[in-house]
Amino acid sequence: MKLKLKVIAELVDAQFLCGADSAEREVTGASAADLLSDVLATVREEGILLITGMVTPQVVRVAEVMNMGAILFVRGKRPAASTVAYATGAGIPLLATTRSMFETCGVLYAEGLRSPKRKSLPLDHVPPDTPSL
Repeated sequence: MKLKLKVIAELVDAQFLCGADSAEREVTGASAADLLSDVLATVREEGILLITGMVTPQVVRVAEVMNMGAILFVRGKRPAASTVAYATGAGIPLLATTRSMFETCGVLYAEGLRSPKRKSLPLDHVPPDTPSL
C-alpha cells in the first residue's frame, strides 16, 4: 500500500520541515532505524519513508543515495538548519513528530504501510541443522 506524505503527517501529527510542496508524494513502504548502516545493509527498494531519530547530515545523504521518498524524524528531534537546507537541495522532504518511533511505526502499520523488500542477510542462508549461537 502507498501513503501520501500529507496523510502520514496527519496520522502522526508531523510537521514538514522542508518539502511541503511534495505533500502529494507517495511512499511505498517504511523503514525505521537509528543505525544508518542497518538501512544501507537491508533496504533495497526506492521511494520509501525513513523513520529515524538521527538528525545528522548523513541521514539525508543515505536517503539521497538510496533514493528514499522522505525522512520522518521522531521523538521531537529536529535537524540543524544546514541539514534542512541540504535536504531541500536534494529534493528530500523532511517531517518531524514528537511521537516515539514505536508509536509512529504502529500508527503507519495500522494504516497499511509495510516494510520494504530487504536485501538478504548472512543469517538468511544458514542451513537448518546449524546450531544457534
